[in-house]
Amino acid sequence: MDLELKGKVVVVTGASQGIGLACARGFLNEGAKVAIVGRTPAKLEAAAAELNAGDALMTVAADMCDAQAAVDMAAQVRARFGEIDILVNSAGAAKRYSPGTLRAQDWRDAMDAKYFTTINAIQAVIEPMVKRGSGVIVNVVGMGGKVASPVHLPGGAANAALMLVSAGLANAWGSHGIRVNAVNPGATATDRVLGRLQIESEATGKSIDELRKKAEAAIPLKRYGQPEEVADAVLFLASARASYVTGAILSMDGALNPLI
Repeated sequence: MDLELKGKVVVVTGASQGIGLACARGFLNEGAKVAIVGRTPAKLEAAAAELNAGDALMTVAADMCDAQAAVDMAAQVRARFGEIDILVNSAGAAKRYSPGTLRAQDWRDAMDAKYFTTINAIQAVIEPMVKRGSGVIVNVVGMGGKVASPVHLPGGAANAALMLVSAGLANAWGSHGIRVNAVNPGATATDRVLGRLQIESEATGKSIDELRKKAEAAIPLKRYGQPEEVADAVLFLASARASYVTGAILSMDGALNPLI
């Protein structure tokens, strides 16, 4: 299946690790020109070395919490590769809190960490896309916006807001050739998820392997997702094969939460 991604200019935020890195690799394998964006230069350079894509790859160290940094990032990409065809937002993760410890600032921090990292990147690319009459945005959000967890309320609220934004922007700009979709991964075998297992292991005295097996047993597919599986969905939604898919919110949690 030809995804028609060859030569496309793609920006992937949060691309130094995990799902973002897997997305960058997928686009490069399809012949796209990819800019990977992250906050930490050392991590970006390590990711670039791993991807080993030569002139088809560039790195931009920028914090998407900062609206001006997002604008500057987009300008750097255009200067190197030309107009941006596809934006994949995979940056940002909100901290988890016990409900009894939540303070007003925690809610604000969660919106900065997850919501505004996405909004700022979108704002930095959407106007040229509209003027050109084409563009694709895929937001990697998370099931926390659909399923309220008592230890993930600020982050879940940010995720829910991003789902509304994704559907709303698809409706607002579809007539200008812009498609916007979102992917909601559940537990995925990234360093972030494995790190949470490590913390739980230290708190409970149970082994990481025991905790992971218990968590995976609750998933109908009996395993965590892999970053590459989420990336496959992102690439499809960004591709010409999904040319009539917009405003979609795709759950990827192995059917753990049977929602419609």
